[in-house]
Amino acid sequence: MSQKRRSKRPVPSQAEPMEVDEEYSLTQAPSSSQSQNNVQRHPQSQMDAKVNELVRFLLVKDQKKIPIKRADILKHVIKDYKDVCPELLKRANQTLQQVFGMELVEIDPKSHSYILVSNLPPLEIESSKEDENTPKMGLLLLLLSLIFMKGNVVKESAVWEVLRRLRVNLGEKHKIFGDVKKLVTEEFVRQKYLEYNRLPHTEPPEYEFRWGPRAAAETSKKQVLQFVAKIQNKDPTFWMSQYNEAETEANAAGGH
Repeated sequence: MSQKRRSKRPVPSQAEPMEVDEEYSLTQAPSSSQSQNNVQRHPQSQMDAKVNELVRFLLVKDQKKIPIKRADILKHVIKDYKDVCPELLKRANQTLQQVFGMELVEIDPKSHSYILVSNLPPLEIESSKEDENTPKMGLLLLLLSLIFMKGNVVKESAVWEVLRRLRVNLGEKHKIFGDVKKLVTEEFVRQKYLEYNRLPHTEPPEYEFRWGPRAAAETSKKQVLQFVAKIQNKDPTFWMSQYNEAETEANAAGGH
């Protein structure tokens, strides 16, 4: 996937709690004890729901390709959770990176404007509406990473469990992905990014996922491992088996 590279300044993971004032700055940091106390005042379920709401808001806003203003984040999403705004931003950014391969960055410290930028390895897409499909490619990359890291094949049940932990639930129509199961088992399969095969002699039927031929043609195990390493903040050699496999593939392909 071709992406224009922009100079970026990562959004801080912590900031000082807001009183009620519009001049609140996301770049001011509270003490860790103060931040922890603020978080503990809110039930975990409410924090999770607010993170989901913030992620959806950022993705929808990003589709217009207009910088996202801090004031809009505070007004439309944060609302009465201003005391935990830094933690919500931190968790939302983690979800954006893990599920969508995107990162929230501040482009104008004076006006406090933000954009989402893609961290995805190259993957072409059929549609010309590349920006709108970027979140889907992030989800696809998550699946390709999971398959590779699990030995190049993974059971369907394990895929759904990983998505559930990342708050992407099959039973709900996702605001960005729509019908997640249909996207994964039909659209990605039709596009040849994934193979979706029934396991023999299973009743009720069980299925497994593997990389499809298009995924192998458009990205590489080395690029996917580098992406995983970046998300996990580790060196690629931390996963020595996958590292050796990726290097062998890269060498066989002439280093590409």
